[in-house]
Amino acid sequence: MKQSTDILNALPKADSKSIQTAYEQALTHFQHKIIVLDDDPTGIQTVHGVSVFTDWSEESIEAGFLEDSRMFFILTNSRSMTEKETAAAHETIASTIVKVAERLHQDFTIVSRGDSTLRGHFPLETEVLRTTIEQRGSLQFDGEIILPFFQEGGRFTINNIHYVQEGHDLIPAGDTEFALDRTFGFQSSHLGEWIEEKSGGTFTKENTTYISLEDIRALRIDQIKDQLLDVKDFQKVVVNAVDYDDIKVFVTALIEAIQAGKQFIFRSAAALTKILGGILDQALLTRDDLIQEESQHGGLIMIGSHVKKTTEQLRALRQNENMAFIEFNTHLVLEPEAFQEEIDRVIQQTERLLASGQSVAVYTRRERLDLGDNRQEEELKLSVQISDAVTSIVQRLTIRPKYLIAKGGITSSDIGTRGLSVKRATVAGQIKPGIPVWQTGEESKFPFMSYVIFPGNVGSKDTLKEAVEILEG
Repeated sequence: MKQSTDILNALPKADSKSIQTAYEQALTHFQHKIIVLDDDPTGIQTVHGVSVFTDWSEESIEAGFLEDSRMFFILTNSRSMTEKETAAAHETIASTIVKVAERLHQDFTIVSRGDSTLRGHFPLETEVLRTTIEQRGSLQFDGEIILPFFQEGGRFTINNIHYVQEGHDLIPAGDTEFALDRTFGFQSSHLGEWIEEKSGGTFTKENTTYISLEDIRALRIDQIKDQLLDVKDFQKVVVNAVDYDDIKVFVTALIEAIQAGKQFIFRSAAALTKILGGILDQALLTRDDLIQEESQHGGLIMIGSHVKKTTEQLRALRQNENMAFIEFNTHLVLEPEAFQEEIDRVIQQTERLLASGQSVAVYTRRERLDLGDNRQEEELKLSVQISDAVTSIVQRLTIRPKYLIAKGGITSSDIGTRGLSVKRATVAGQIKPGIPVWQTGEESKFPFMSYVIFPGNVGSKDTLKEAVEILEG
């Protein structure tokens, strides 16, 4: 049953100043290196001034450990992987983290950053991380924290039910288009039931610990800590939250539990990383922040995501009469020769327009390729071929665009890692709430360029158009 957003304002407020003081004090006692494994590049939606590594070599992981920042991200892009590929990647990452941490004598905390609308390889990723770390090192995990709250995207957990905001309505996550995802679909909006559903009954609704908004808003930090101290056998802990103060209260209790010897893995959306990492608020980025040198070339927008919000945002962007639009007929993936001709056509047209100073939006055909029932793995493989083709457009560019926006998590990951050959990027901040920007590294195809990573499911219908207006000036 949907709720009105009025429910958010009706919740009793706690004293923000007291919360901030207790949280800051707790942070001084938390010396772990926080490693965020991001299943697509949008998990940096709330942070700035941290590094993102696009590989998980020992060299990269050691570089992350040795940075002054208390946190770094590793982009796994596992949401585009099969289960087998995901398990293999997470086993390798976990083994390397243990090896480097032991050599450097550094404690660490791992956050598996997943989608705020509950899509992704859960519980596979955290289960592989847990098993591998326990086998390779001395850590034993007591539980897993489930925290999909993400304020900037309108994702709230109230009475253990996870909601997605649409206008003035809060829709239970299980009733949204995201629950119908052909690869990662689900039915439950109650997070205890969702855990039971996704784990096939291995973990149950009844055996889940719930951190209530009532306790958080009443600042019952000792009670929340006691709940955490009782967690064992990798039991799941669901955290209710509707704003950042709620996360600060929880993290204060959490750090006290960790100080008392408890060990947790985290499956969270982007909000937790900001609070756990002690990242301060920063103003949204301006055109002056984003475009350092004026270019005679146009900007480039690559749109791959198929969620309804992206299609609405593309429709709004088309009102910009100064933009050129190129549809990429991705359904030709079923005809290899015609598909290659289509890729060549799009690249040639894009290059010509960029060179003339025209900004261009290249978008994949809006109808999702549907092969029918029980062919999800086949569809996933075709979607990887399509993503490879979209990536190749950027890979083959001979002209440096004025700016680059990629729309959709998988699209932006592939373009960043393979199209732009980024090994290490710095998160500059956000151009709009929940829409992060990388500054590409010096090793990349276009060094020190602003690369806007625009999630498929974030913003209003006008947010993409507004982001482009900022960049165009």
